[in-house]
Amino acid sequence: MTYRWRWLILVVMLAAEIMDLLDATIVNVAGPSLEQSLGATPLGLQWVIGGYALTLGAGLVVGGRLGDRFGRRRMFLFGLAAFTVASALCAAAPTIELLIGLRLAQGLAGAMLLPQGLGLLRENFSGKELAQVFGVFGPVLGLGGIVGPVLGGGLIQADLFGWGWRTVFLVNVPIGLAALVVSWRILPRRPGDRAVGVDLLGAALVVASSALLVLPLNFGQERDWPLWTWLSIAAGLAGFAGFALQQRRAAAGGRTPLVLPAIFGRGAYTVGLAGIALFFSALIGTQLVLTLFLQIGHDFTAGQAGLGNLPVAIGTAVGGAISGAILAEKLGRVVLQLGAVVQLGGAALLWTELGHGGAFSIWPIVPGIALIGVGSGAVIAALFSVILAAVRDDEIGSASGVLTAVQSIASSIGVAIFGSIFFDGVTTGTAEHAFRRTLIALALLLVAFLALTFAFPRKARPENHGDDPVAAEPAAAAAPIA
Repeated sequence: MTYRWRWLILVVMLAAEIMDLLDATIVNVAGPSLEQSLGATPLGLQWVIGGYALTLGAGLVVGGRLGDRFGRRRMFLFGLAAFTVASALCAAAPTIELLIGLRLAQGLAGAMLLPQGLGLLRENFSGKELAQVFGVFGPVLGLGGIVGPVLGGGLIQADLFGWGWRTVFLVNVPIGLAALVVSWRILPRRPGDRAVGVDLLGAALVVASSALLVLPLNFGQERDWPLWTWLSIAAGLAGFAGFALQQRRAAAGGRTPLVLPAIFGRGAYTVGLAGIALFFSALIGTQLVLTLFLQIGHDFTAGQAGLGNLPVAIGTAVGGAISGAILAEKLGRVVLQLGAVVQLGGAALLWTELGHGGAFSIWPIVPGIALIGVGSGAVIAALFSVILAAVRDDEIGSASGVLTAVQSIASSIGVAIFGSIFFDGVTTGTAEHAFRRTLIALALLLVAFLALTFAFPRKARPENHGDDPVAAEPAAAAAPIA
């Protein structure tokens, strides 16, 4: 029997996703305001921005499993309430250290909240309606990514009630409260399956490995890369390899793993995980650097810096629309390669634009950053569906969950790497010099990504795979977290 409130479920799911997108992008323009208000250092700013993505990514797969066990309604309501409270507490944070801690908690709340959305939609929609649902997701989430920096800049510059940067967190509170009231009323009361286990050892491995990777990337530049930073990075990489092995052993021993271990035995998918990590660390890191360049390098206000992000955001939307509607289905992995080449072309153009002397104006660099956006959008629109072509239908849930988690963790790593390179460059030269240094890192990551794409599946996974609702999940996952 068709559930009568199913379209309202879509509305509250979109509200939750938009809250996540806003919190992932809206803080980018708050750097100078946080520095003035709380005395935030460059390292503190990196943790405010990247810490959220770190705990979100580390907890996503666990959050999905908790929804299976305790029920998606219960976990969605818990995650939404926790996210809303964390947003309000972030707004009230009196110190940068407490704000960082609350951002980590906010990411964990998001990890409990977001996986339930896709599950609830799959449970209540099927067939053509499900395809329509995921057709709505892409444009709305894309718009959320564009609006975040612009809205954040506008709120900070407006300085409502003298609250400054605090309003970028408060904007989530009314959205969260409204979604909570509606969700409590309309979400179906279906019990979870208490027979589903939660692999605590696997969860601990993911969290510890993520922290071991991100900590040295944040602290290394500041402390001249002592031995412990390299050992920590090695331990983090080994931890993720150990997680894959531990999942195999858990399944072989009759326990419930966090993810289906068979996905790690598929070469094209495993290479795809590395590709996702390279691409999103480059993408999110470059977006952060653009904002830092405008605000710290050239004294743009928060509002001006938000508007300065529009060329890359619009370019991403255009590239995504062309790729998603025309190229991805026809070209498969070739569209990823074309997108990476376009990004490299944009980086080269931006390099030359940054070399012009005289008084700074944003207009000379608009073509370069817009071209980077076009290439990024072309890749984003097809990346998940191409990589997921390497797995079977029954592995889609696990495979897409891991991809999304890697995307989020890689975003945090990108913030750490690119932020460190930029701040180090600013202390030894001009903002243009620092931006150029990050463009070298961008080019290296994109070249590595381009090389890996030749091992990806040739064609994207069909979006309409019969009436199997699980097979439609990648359509929603294709939208970036940040």
